[in-house]
Amino acid sequence: MRNFKTLLLIAVFTLGLGGVANAQKFGHIDFEKLVAEMPSTTKLKADIEKLGKTYQDEIEGMGKKLEAKVKKYQAEQNAQTKEINESRALEVQQENQRYEQLRQTAYQEMQKKQAEGLNPIIEKAQKAIEDVAAAKGIVYVFDSSVGKGLLVSKGEDLFNAVKAKLGF
Repeated sequence: MRNFKTLLLIAVFTLGLGGVANAQKFGHIDFEKLVAEMPSTTKLKADIEKLGKTYQDEIEGMGKKLEAKVKKYQAEQNAQTKEINESRALEVQQENQRYEQLRQTAYQEMQKKQAEGLNPIIEKAQKAIEDVAAAKGIVYVFDSSVGKGLLVSKGEDLFNAVKAKLGF
């Protein structure tokens, strides 16, 4: 029984040293920077800015019309009957609700378009990182952009290799 324990201990120790001899390779990449520099991200940003400008123009136009109507109604309120003033107040309230709804819808649409456009870009970057890491025999890749928490970067920086893999 004692020989079995000794043999087991020697086996574990030997296998353990073998694992140290085959040290695993590490790499790191600034994922945020990679995604930001991808051409498809630049195009997505331009598309979203264009959509935002369209919504902004529409919202500003509606806001100016609402403001003009409020000023007109306020100027005429002493000359109108109570019923007309109440009707106008309700009309202004409804238009203000439509204005706020347009603002909210515009914001949601822009968020949705950004998310839909960014997901394939992130997947493409992730795939390229996986491919480069596999080709270089790297087992672990750390994201150096997360909180800039990479204190020691003795692993290989994959940024330029992944950029080359993505073709930019």
